[in-house]
Formats: sequence, structure tokens, C-alpha cells
Amino acid sequence: MAGSLVEQRSIDVVPDEERHGTAFSQFTLWLGANLQITAVVTGALAVVFGGDVVWSIVGLVVGNLLGGAVMALHSAQGPKLGLPQMIQSRAQFGVRGAVVPLALVIVMYIGFFASGSVLAGQAVGELTHLGETPGILIFAAVSGLMAAVGYRLIHAVGRVAGVICALAFVYLGIRLLERADLTTLLADAHFDLPMFLLAISLSASWQLAFGPYVADYSRYLPRTTSTRATFWWTLSGSAIGSQWSMTFGVLVAATAGGAFMDNQVSYVVGLGGGGLIAAFLYFVIALGKLTINVLNTYGGFMSIVTSVSGFRGQRVLSPRGRAVYIALIMIAGTVVALLGKDSFLTSFKDFLLFLLTFFTPWSAINLVDYYLISREQYDLPALSDPNGRYGGWRWDALAVYAIGIALQLPFLVTHFYTGPLVAPLGGADISWIVGLIVPAVLYWALAGRKRNTGVSPTAPAADASYREPHGSPRP
Repeated sequence: MAGSLVEQRSIDVVPDEERHGTAFSQFTLWLGANLQITAVVTGALAVVFGGDVVWSIVGLVVGNLLGGAVMALHSAQGPKLGLPQMIQSRAQFGVRGAVVPLALVIVMYIGFFASGSVLAGQAVGELTHLGETPGILIFAAVSGLMAAVGYRLIHAVGRVAGVICALAFVYLGIRLLERADLTTLLADAHFDLPMFLLAISLSASWQLAFGPYVADYSRYLPRTTSTRATFWWTLSGSAIGSQWSMTFGVLVAATAGGAFMDNQVSYVVGLGGGGLIAAFLYFVIALGKLTINVLNTYGGFMSIVTSVSGFRGQRVLSPRGRAVYIALIMIAGTVVALLGKDSFLTSFKDFLLFLLTFFTPWSAINLVDYYLISREQYDLPALSDPNGRYGGWRWDALAVYAIGIALQLPFLVTHFYTGPLVAPLGGADISWIVGLIVPAVLYWALAGRKRNTGVSPTAPAADASYREPHGSPRP
């Protein structure tokens, strides 16, 4: 099983004899996952919606570092527990209560699968001369097949995509600078707080959206892997890759305007040239999107399995069941892609900010519980037992989660809803800051009260064989 290309495990614990690799694998995976066209579009949105080049880039850097740090803290949980990310949420929300954030995570995976398929479908359609809709269908099928093969293939493709996409982006950057008057763009710097915070929110939401599945791709690392190494390799790969792509997006949007907005893929490819170069760039766009879309498909099926198993008590999934769950994610994402491909830019911006509202409270609760309360120790068998230590539903934690979501709404800015406290702040969106700080403080206070009454929601395992190393270095 350890040497098999096709992955056999799903939500069960990865035993030590099947662990392999080094923390550097997280750098190559997340670099490749972020050097792609959707990250370019995310950066471009900062300019499309009113920001200037200089402060948009600065804001994107801040958001990538802040959101990336939170995401990397989740990644560091993988080697210690050997579990997928979202099954750990049972320690905070209960074995069945974890279905609440899980349901939203599944929506996220479908949404990102759809958005990625729209852009990659354009590239595949041009490359095969079949058109956009067949391109979306072909791309979705390949994504599903790779997710079915699993972990080893995902990392292998990530390494290849990282190298190829990096070379392509260097070339495209040179071509862009030949057209752009960089001095003029950098000189036109005017700080606008709402636009600056929008840029931070766009990149922070991009990074935070990886949080619910980042440990899925570090859980096969040896248990002795340094927490600090996992943290820094994950953060550097994700932050460098996303900032590289987003900066390119800012410059493209600032120089191309409507030409880029009308057809993002065709413009970027046209920037590079025609003939074989154009064909290569279409391939690069599809390859970059393939890496992240496989992650979304893989994470989506794991989240569905985690949700269902919380009620069925299932710990192991058959290959046939795995294929069915992957097909469900693939079909749902493809349908959304085909329905929403004509209003991509506005819908995608709102989707990112919507995700940020729901996942910042989850991240805050999960990280406070894992690092500050449980001290990296969970009772792993109890994570599958609704009558065990963590219970079926932890209503107190779910209440903190709901409060964290509700308190963000007055500060939220999207196309379809703007909170009442946005105008007094000059139009700035600070909802994600509220969504991180308030739930973290509330959950810490709640867990502290339980400790003082002798009740520990995440006490160390009674069975020493399930205990994780204590006192390992933290970033």
C-alpha cells in the first residue's frame, strides 16, 4: 500500500509506516497551486474595482502574509495527527456538529472547482479547437481522474506545474513590461483605505480558503517532521506563488483595462505571442488550473465523507465509494461552471469575500483549540465516536462560530450586500479582522471556563498509542 500510486486512504489516520517525504514538498505543491490564472484574476480585481497599482500590490502582500500564516498553521497540524483537516473540527464542534462548517467547505470546493473550470475550460477549448463548453467538460473529467488517483500524483503534478508555470510567468512578465510604462504606473500612487483593505481582503480570503484542506496534503509527512519547517515551507510556497500571480494580475489590469476583463485567458496568451508559444501558454494555463482543481476535487470528496461518516460511524471508504464522492464534486462543480461562465469576474469577487466571512471564524476556533488548548494532542478514536469525549454536537462552539459569522455582516462589502457599518468606515471591509479576533477570544474564554470546571473538550488521549508528541516547536 505504501508504494502504490493509487491512494487507498481517505479520512482514516495515516500510520507511521506509510509516512514519507519532507516538509519541502509543501513548498513545491503550494507554489504550483498558486502560479495560475485564477490568482492572476484575483490580483486584477484589486485594480478593476478601483485600486491603484502600488497600494494594490502592497495590500495583496499584506493579505497573502496574514492569510498565509493562518493557512500554514493549519498545514502544520497534518504531520502530527495524520488526519485530513476538517475531521479535526470534530474536536471543536462535535463528531456530528462538524457538519456545519463542513457543509460550507463543500460549497467552497464546488465554487472554486467551477471558477477554475471556467478559465481552464477557455484554455482547453482554444488548445483543442473544441470551444469553451467542451473544454470545461474535458478539464473537469481530468481533474476528477487525478483526484481519484490521489496524494502521490497530486504532489507530482504540483512539482511539475511549479517549474513550468514559473518559467511561463517569467516570460509573460518580461512581455508585459515591454508594453507597460512601469514608471507611470508606479508614480500614480494614491492611498485609498477602502481599496487598500479590499486588496488585503482579496488575498487574505484566497489564502484562508486553503485552510480547510491544507493539512490533507501534509498528513503523509513523517510524524517527526518539524512543525516550524512545515509552517514556513507552506507559507513561503503559497505566499510567493500567489503574490507573483497577483502582482502580474495587477499590472495586466492596469495596462489592459477592458481587453483583459473581456477575456482573461485570451489576453494573457496573446501577451505571450502566437503559434506554438500561444499553444504552450494555453497548456500552461490548463496545467496551473489542473493542480488547484484537483486539490478542490480531492478536498471536496474528503469533506463529504467526513460529513457522512459523522452520522454513520464510518472510518474506512471503499475505492468504489471514493469514486462516487469524487464524481459528485466534479459534476456539481461543472454544472456551476457552465451556468456562471458569463458573469465570472463580479461573481468570483463576491464568492471570495463570502468565503472569507464563513472561514475566518472556523480558522480562529480550530487554531486556538489545537495550539493553545489541546497543545497538539487529540483523542483520535474519540473523533469517530459521537458518544465519546467530544460528543455529537458541541453547541457552545457552534454558538461561537455563529456569533463570529453574525458579527462580520455589518462590516461586509459585496455586490449583493453591504453592511450598515461600512459607510462610517469610508467603505472599508474589515469583516475578516472581526471574524478572526472575536471568535478566537470567545472560544478561548469558553474553553478556559470548561477547564476550570474540570471539563476538557480536547483532553489528551487516554491511550498512549494515540498521543502526539508534546512540546514540539511552534512557529
